[in-house]
Amino acid sequence: MTLQWILDGVIAAATLALGATGVTLTYSNLRFANFAHGEFISWGAYLALTLAALAGSVFGTAEVAGPFSFGGRLLLAAGLAAALTGVIALVLDMLVFRRLRARGAAVTAVMASFGVSMSLRALLEVLYTSRPRYYSEELEIAMPLGAGLRATPDQLAVLGLALVTGIGVALLLSRTSLGRQMRAVAENPVLAEIVGIDVAQVIRLTWLLGAGLAAVSGVALGVLVQVRPSMGAELLLPLFAAAIVGGIGSVPGAFVGALVVGVAEAATVRYAGAEWRAAVSFVLLVAVLLVRPTGLFGRQP
Repeated sequence: MTLQWILDGVIAAATLALGATGVTLTYSNLRFANFAHGEFISWGAYLALTLAALAGSVFGTAEVAGPFSFGGRLLLAAGLAAALTGVIALVLDMLVFRRLRARGAAVTAVMASFGVSMSLRALLEVLYTSRPRYYSEELEIAMPLGAGLRATPDQLAVLGLALVTGIGVALLLSRTSLGRQMRAVAENPVLAEIVGIDVAQVIRLTWLLGAGLAAVSGVALGVLVQVRPSMGAELLLPLFAAAIVGGIGSVPGAFVGALVVGVAEAATVRYAGAEWRAAVSFVLLVAVLLVRPTGLFGRQP
């Protein structure tokens, strides 16, 4: 019996994990579910596409490195796109969410995020149309990995990217002063401010980091599949499912939750049919909220 579906689920989990980490950070520090987070994924993917195209027009044809379908130009474009997506998130916070946060209107902020999400998606469709785009026209052939498993170099690169990013974010939160401040604000923002932590600055950095991770997730998904205005919206439920299954506020939990969701979706596609895939995240989300609301690695409030 082939185990290829497990590897496919792990690869899908890699793209989910990057976005779910952003969800868990923003949710734990800002204390509301930002449904515009999926659009940060789409905007990051399109900004990287635009920046890579600009680099290609200046420096010539698209660069391909080794066995991959992309090269250094897309990597540079992805980094710049992550920064620009963070700036978009900061502007939205300044215009919308900060005002609502000051009034303690958490429920209103959630509803406002729906409106922001639809506006961002509509703007993408106006700028780029709804036609799918691709970072490269290069055709990749899956390589044998042993035990009947196969994967393309791009898929292995995304797995490596997710692993390195997860370790980096975990070290940032556990080994740096900024990380300790972020954890303190997530635990108790009032007490954090009393002891001298600049809560407003921490919130700004949380927006930057969360949106940047979403953008990287969008680029990874674009490399593996395609770039579309609705790509982030389609990932929104799996992202929240992964964050809640793992436990809000836990970066390792976000990765474990993404792995659970990714493999569960792959198993459902293999044994029940692709039409049931969309229901997997919802079922897992409801099950965790009923059985263990704090998730696998979350703590009791």
